[in-house]
Amino acid sequence: MRAAVVGHVEWIEFGRVDHVPAPGEIVHVRESWEVPGGGGAVSAVQLCKLADAGTLYTALGDDELGHRSRSDLERLGLRVEAVFRPEPQRRAFVHVDGAGERTITVVGDRLGPRADDPLPWHELADADAVYFTAGDPGALREARRARALVATARGLDVVAAAGVELDALVASSRDRGERYEAGDLEPPPRHVVRTAGAAGGEYETAAGERGRWEATALPGPVSDFYGSGDSFAAGLTYGLGAGLPIGEAVRLGARCGAACATGRGPYEGQLRDPD
Repeated sequence: MRAAVVGHVEWIEFGRVDHVPAPGEIVHVRESWEVPGGGGAVSAVQLCKLADAGTLYTALGDDELGHRSRSDLERLGLRVEAVFRPEPQRRAFVHVDGAGERTITVVGDRLGPRADDPLPWHELADADAVYFTAGDPGALREARRARALVATARGLDVVAAAGVELDALVASSRDRGERYEAGDLEPPPRHVVRTAGAAGGEYETAAGERGRWEATALPGPVSDFYGSGDSFAAGLTYGLGAGLPIGEAVRLGARCGAACATGRGPYEGQLRDPD
């Protein structure tokens, strides 16, 4: 399968703590590590593992962390097509508490690709599946060349401005920043998928058909939940690109999200076998 992501990257510094500090409190990190993350990077690596190849079309800061993000993602097997902006790479600090929950502090603006960037957009006409996390409306229109196009509701204003039909929109029933209501997009997505964490989630079609899925049992002990949602979206995107019915595609996504939670950071536990 030819799979790709159009989206963003954040340089992530992780700190494992017993609990997230209360105001004025000092906590001590028991373990720390750094990797390139963010929704675009995490979903692209998961798609690459499922499809045996994948490309991330992105924009990075033209500094040490931006260039390091590209090289580290390439070492994970991902092909990275990037432009470098004359600004700092966006980064974040993630507290991972004793239950594996992640609390994120982000520094800097989200960098996404634009349609007028010198990227090989023509390649997307041959893509089976594309997931969109960040970029301008023109970049999303370029992504619409793919057989299956999925986007996150976190960038709903960009999706609305692009005016393209999505095969699926990934929203949340809990996160206010990822809400979607009927009428927010025209044309409406063919499928709206609303995640609910450990409660699974639900989906509905443009024709009003509805379904639910249960969360997949974790295949091992929890390390942290960072990247589980993005891995879910990648599994869903892969499933739709492979021609799976929406019910099977969301269950594949749930397997990807559960697997991710068992590895340190977003990549160690990600699912490799879609079967």
